[in-house]
Amino acid sequence: MATSPATADRARALGLPIEDFERLDRLDIAIDGADQVGGTGWLVKGGGGAHTREKIVATAAERFVVIVDHTKLVEKLAGPVPLELLAFGLPATLRAVAPTQLRDIAHSPDGGLIADYQGEVDDPEALAHHFEIVPGVVDHGLFPPRLTSDVLIARGDEVEHRRV
Repeated sequence: MATSPATADRARALGLPIEDFERLDRLDIAIDGADQVGGTGWLVKGGGGAHTREKIVATAAERFVVIVDHTKLVEKLAGPVPLELLAFGLPATLRAVAPTQLRDIAHSPDGGLIADYQGEVDDPEALAHHFEIVPGVVDHGLFPPRLTSDVLIARGDEVEHRRV
């Protein structure tokens, strides 16, 4: 299965079968990339705007494997952190999650508006909790270490394997 309609279309064009996620309640393994991999195991995902679906898939998977190149490794996470927002009450939501900017892109695959939190990410757990309690925030691109089983990091011709 794919987390975005565009990826599903590309896979089908290559002759790969794609299963509708609505027909599955769990996955053996999910493999995806990340925008940032922090030193504490937290991830930032959602540069493509499908982080809500990506988080649902990661949570449903027995094992979630992240594949990145070494440039995605950071000691400390930083903005932007993608957010999916409801259109209803948008000004109030944006005020509650400031400093945040709406992206000038298409809506998420499920109709949400995509924005980027531009502030500090000193405590990813506290920031994730803050986003989760703001009405109007559908989801955020902060992924806790407990979701990730393995991280594969490309460094030239070498691959580093980290268990989280």
